[in-house]
Amino acid sequence: MIQTGIFTGYFPYSVNETAERIRSLGFNTVQLDVSFKDIDLSAGQITRQKCRKVRDAFRTYNLPVCCISGYTNLIHPDPVKRTANLTRLKEIITFALELGSPYVISETGTFNRDSDWMHHPANKTDEGYEECLDVIGNITRFAAEHGVTFLVETYVNNVIGTVEETLRLFNDVNHPNLGLLMDPTNYFEDHNIDAMDSTLNHIFDALSNKIVIAHAKDVKRAAQMQGVSMAGIEGTEGHKLRGVGIIELPAPGLGWLNYNLYLERLGRDHPNIPVIIEHLDESDVVRAKKFLDAKLMETGR
Repeated sequence: MIQTGIFTGYFPYSVNETAERIRSLGFNTVQLDVSFKDIDLSAGQITRQKCRKVRDAFRTYNLPVCCISGYTNLIHPDPVKRTANLTRLKEIITFALELGSPYVISETGTFNRDSDWMHHPANKTDEGYEECLDVIGNITRFAAEHGVTFLVETYVNNVIGTVEETLRLFNDVNHPNLGLLMDPTNYFEDHNIDAMDSTLNHIFDALSNKIVIAHAKDVKRAAQMQGVSMAGIEGTEGHKLRGVGIIELPAPGLGWLNYNLYLERLGRDHPNIPVIIEHLDESDVVRAKKFLDAKLMETGR
């Protein structure tokens, strides 16, 4: 049966209080955000002792860490910022096993200087792709040296933003320590949002064998074009993001995603996969989990 989890970052507390609150809501796995009120896990401050404290807290509450957030802009156009981003990602990869999981996740990034969530023309050039490919190849090899698998999360406004670009990446890297974080909402744009079922089937027909972990949020067309929409909650930009341009990305059950088809296709090849809820605040967690659990019950997954 598919496992239901949530990001720890939606619970801005100490590590023990975070674990206790998540377990009390009935979750049985988490995606670990490397940030807690009582432990300094910022860049350059991670130690094995701190990692074991975090890992042991979640094990105490029967909440296995299924994967770890390493989200950053891998190809930031500012070389100083890019170096800092990659150094931080490699730090998380280095300590991943001590934190409880061999899977570390990031999107690929954009050449946009103003926002990590906005498109840039260079993203869709051969030169931009080759630059991104070189970075991901390096990260994947580094991950392998540490017994870790790096999971790419495709996102439409990034260099790797479509099914075809994702396939190209896996063909060119072709390494057992590169996997895919499946979030189908990240593949939708104005041109395919009205072709929900055919787009979902295309995603899974092409990429199912690469999937390791999955996410649960939602997608719909915005009433009007907008910039980057952020929720007013505590947390990272990734947790605050609610949409870009004509696409909104709300919490599960608040959009147009065909969840029955999504879970049926996901469960067909990955019957015990963790599905991690996102794009919400703590007050909406109970509703979102109830929605996802009902869909899992309905589909028998």
